Amino acid sequence: MSFVFDVAAGRQANALGKYNQRVQDRNALVKEQEAEAIEKQTEFDIAKFDQQFTQLQGQTKTAVLFSGAELSGSGLNILRYNTEQAEIQKDVIDYNSKVAQSQKLEEANFARIQGVIAKREGKIAQLGYYAKAGESLLRMSGTT
Repeated sequence: MSFVFDVAAGRQANALGKYNQRVQDRNALVKEQEAEAIEKQTEFDIAKFDQQFTQLQGQTKTAVLFSGAELSGSGLNILRYNTEQAEIQKDVIDYNSKVAQSQKLEEANFARIQGVIAKREGKIAQLGYYAKAGESLLRMSGTT
């Protein structure tokens, strides 16, 4: 009679494997959405940075002109330097964002791999239970 339980356990093992794969697929989707959110946040951060930089440049121009200097020589060099530093800062923001996005996408890939493994483990367990059920049936029929 244990073969009935073995068959049921096999079906359960297979169902559990499929369920765990769905869970991991959902986890992968969440990680992909997190990568998209990082990208959108970066766009927002760069736009905000540009706005703040524009204000800084305006304040710098005002300060240079208020001091009586012309926008040439040192004053122009300051503005140029600020612009170069701003571009470097935006590149750093963009680079860090791309690294974070890549990490999330890698986590998504890993979750999918774990899902495939979980499904296969369930299938292997199912086959093990079916083999055990078959063994029980053979013993019952007295052919072992």
